Amino acid sequence: MPEGLGIPESFQGPLENLISAVIILILGLAAMKVILHVMRKTLEKSALDQVLYNFILKIVKILLWIVLAILIMEQFGFKASSLLTVLAAAGAAIALALKDSLANVAGGIMIMINKPFVQDDYVDIDGNMGCVKEIDLFVTHLHTYDNKVITIPNGLINTSVLTNYTKEDMRRVDCSFGIGYNDDIGKVKELLAGLAVSDSRIMKEPAPVIGVAGHMDNCIMVDLKVWCSTADYWDVKYYLEEEVKLAFDREGITIPYPQMDIHIVNNDGN
Repeated sequence: MPEGLGIPESFQGPLENLISAVIILILGLAAMKVILHVMRKTLEKSALDQVLYNFILKIVKILLWIVLAILIMEQFGFKASSLLTVLAAAGAAIALALKDSLANVAGGIMIMINKPFVQDDYVDIDGNMGCVKEIDLFVTHLHTYDNKVITIPNGLINTSVLTNYTKEDMRRVDCSFGIGYNDDIGKVKELLAGLAVSDSRIMKEPAPVIGVAGHMDNCIMVDLKVWCSTADYWDVKYYLEEEVKLAFDREGITIPYPQMDIHIVNNDGN
């Protein structure tokens, strides 16, 4: 401490520590600002999801604050090893108390890295179907077609079977129709083949598939399978179901319904 400032010697030690702490704080804040700026620019250029890189920035910021706090506290006589021991113990206790939340965070990070779905995809998660509305670190929100919002923990998503209906550009529309045993199968297949090329939304390649799928108790099942753009799936599905019924009616093709034959036995011999 420079002489002549009129500061008692008993206060010079603490004052020097305070000045050192202030200098470390100023330099530390400047260094944190530079580090976070460089990381933000780097992450923005990466393929990481925005939610994920914001989370990374928050974690790095917290770690930098912890390092800065330890450096400042060392100026007042605290040992770094003791501080780290306390922080480790506190971290373990917090992790144990928040294990379910941490599992959701881990699930959210895996979703953002692996990208099994993105916003606006239509998915089925453990029987819950809907359009992905929002993905954050803890939960994913689905918006159903009947205007409900389903909130699913990311930890559950990470361990569930997931079906993404919109990840691919095209989908196959599968339809099955029952016809009577007395109906002409060849004629039915011709009708279905005509309908398969009657709409521009139905793709020519891959080619439609038409065939007898099985012999049921009351009918013969005939399959019609066509390909279309994923966005047109439901429109094509509804179109085929309606047009096949109208075509069958015009051509006299029967659509059987369950029937039961009742035999009455007269026990008196007459």
